[in-house]
Amino acid sequence: TEDPRYLQLLERLRHGQCNYDDYELLLTRVVGQSSVGSLHDEPWNKAPILVFRNEVQTQLNNKAAIHKAAEMRQAPIICVAQDTCKGKPIEDSILVKKLLELSDSKTEHLPGLLPLVPEMPVILTQNVAIELGLINGMNGIFRQLVYEEDSVSTEILSETFPSNTQYIRKPSYALVEIVKSKIECNLEQLQSNLIPIPLMEQTFRIDIADVLPKYKRPKSNRKAILSVKRRALPLVPAYCITTHKIQGQTLS
Repeated sequence: TEDPRYLQLLERLRHGQCNYDDYELLLTRVVGQSSVGSLHDEPWNKAPILVFRNEVQTQLNNKAAIHKAAEMRQAPIICVAQDTCKGKPIEDSILVKKLLELSDSKTEHLPGLLPLVPEMPVILTQNVAIELGLINGMNGIFRQLVYEEDSVSTEILSETFPSNTQYIRKPSYALVEIVKSKIECNLEQLQSNLIPIPLMEQTFRIDIADVLPKYKRPKSNRKAILSVKRRALPLVPAYCITTHKIQGQTLS
């Protein structure tokens, strides 16, 4: 914020030294019935929902993406993460399902199942190019997905999404409109502010004891840790954002 009074308030708040004037200032920022006629009106219809937990964020973002696809009369498109172990694809269907449904807070913030609908707000979850301003937490608008045509499947991978959902197993990159990037020229054959976001890789560790056959499970409640390398788009929908991620951002 550039508001000096609010900056001073935040500084006092950090040290537990707020005063009555701070209280009066905060009262001017309360959203009440008198100031908001309907949450369907701008700019409130574009304001994200704030939550504390990543799991709740994912659930609400999935519902919002499904609703957006229905509004546009399109089938939802889901980008499926590519998970490997020791360089080989994971083939066990139960384990695949477990990995894809993990909260992205447990997968180095690369989602297993990423719903995408044109014109939906998204947020970067990785530092793609720091020098260009494409950093973790940057907002944008998803425009288009580029993928291998033979990688489209309608096989249901999650009951969360409707039966007409198309699952993309081999996405190449996503075209995202990012106004606040530091790219000073238009990329060839792309509109202004339209930036290709590539797939990224991260490795995470997960306890898989609960999906192993009984005779393979470790004794004495010991963990069975599997190291998984995930390749996926570093994006999540931004209809709902955690309070941690939203710090420092505004409606504009």
